[in-house]
Amino acid sequence: MESSASACHAVRVVARRLVRPSPCTASNPGCGATSPEPETVHLTPWDLQMLTVDHIQMGVLLPKPPGPGGGGGDQLVERLASSFARALARFHPFAGRLAVEETRGSSDDGGTVAVSLRCTGDGAEFVHAVAAGVTVADVAGPLHVPRVVWSFFPLDGLVGADAAAGSRARPVLAAQVTELADGVFVTMSLNHGVADGAAFWHLFNTWSRISRSTGGAGGHDESAISVPPPVLERWFPDSCPVPVPLPFGKLEWIVRRFDGPPVEECFLAFSAESVRELKARANAEAAGTAISSLQSVLAHVWRAVTRARRLPRQQETSYTVLVGCRGRVRRVPQAYAGNAVVRCAARATAGEVLDNGLGWAAALLSRAVASLDETALVDSVARWHRDRRFAYLAGWWHPAVMVTGNSPRFDVFGNDFGWGRPVAVRSGSANKVDGRATVYEGVDGGGSIGMEVCLSPEALARLVADEEFMSAVTTTGRPR
Repeated sequence: MESSASACHAVRVVARRLVRPSPCTASNPGCGATSPEPETVHLTPWDLQMLTVDHIQMGVLLPKPPGPGGGGGDQLVERLASSFARALARFHPFAGRLAVEETRGSSDDGGTVAVSLRCTGDGAEFVHAVAAGVTVADVAGPLHVPRVVWSFFPLDGLVGADAAAGSRARPVLAAQVTELADGVFVTMSLNHGVADGAAFWHLFNTWSRISRSTGGAGGHDESAISVPPPVLERWFPDSCPVPVPLPFGKLEWIVRRFDGPPVEECFLAFSAESVRELKARANAEAAGTAISSLQSVLAHVWRAVTRARRLPRQQETSYTVLVGCRGRVRRVPQAYAGNAVVRCAARATAGEVLDNGLGWAAALLSRAVASLDETALVDSVARWHRDRRFAYLAGWWHPAVMVTGNSPRFDVFGNDFGWGRPVAVRSGSANKVDGRATVYEGVDGGGSIGMEVCLSPEALARLVADEEFMSAVTTTGRPR
């Protein structure tokens, strides 16, 4: 793989600017133009616990637009900037800034901070970049993800709390359009303290469909686009204080930086047929426990990674899965535009994972997810203000963990901005640790699954050489 230095040199930033929601109207007072006192969105416990992790960074690789000179350049950038502004009008809190209210304590009490999202309408960052020496095949072709991909994402190296630290508030959202030699990479970076992956892809879907339906120009009726509007109101349990006080004198005191060992990543694709076969096998082996398609694939990965890591048989290994609360908590709608995700974990020794088969490992994952019923979810968020737990990599990560986020249910390959569906999906450097597996819908649809796997270089080399594991992998994620 190329060095990070050469990867950075391959990408040249042409321009940066702030894009404000457009249009700003009386029906959209939060965009900052019609109200002298900006609206305040108080962050829920689900939001606050994510202020300590990196931003959500994902994006799609698109073919080059048709037209003179390949259809790129300023015309393409303005089209995407204009449609981004119009999508942002629907999600206007994401054009705001984090605000911190500090309350001084006594000499024995360091005080508290309360964090909110102020709908100032100051705008989201929009970056135009060029990587003239990088092709679509360079990004989507190799099994191993080239490091240059990380340079396609803005707001890099920041955790959520950084947006409100220091003397200058940073945007909570940024987009980057990178022109390649024969394609375009369109990405977003979203502060995980204000929203989760479901809200991220809801905004991304809105952006692409406005671009496709209007060409990015004004004067078109966007009410007919087939994306539901976001639900911007946050949900708090009745017993939860609003705003939620955090027992820190300064917001930055909650941050624990994590500098993990180096990783490499590969992109794997599981065809719909392969997923069905893994699911059938897992359910046959796990009599009495219902195993989903995703749990079957994750169990297959868990067992193979355990082999590749060559863990001692008595070493405990765990698999943490991020589980969405939409559909599990009745008061949280599908279009909820905040965080509504929690973590659960399956645990076993390495020997148990390897000896007991696919269905046994999948059943562990299934039972962990099933434990998160509505009562458990509401109770956990209701008591969070009394037992505050933040999402940290430092102190949590160890060389025997696996963690999966995102979902194959999110609409990735429907993000046609007006000149063709995506060729591939990739993510940035955020939260990339040894053991992370990010899942997406497969490029071929129909129940196929795509997956980015990050491991130590040695373990990843053994994983992709594992014939038992790779027999279920069909492609590296390029369309057929």
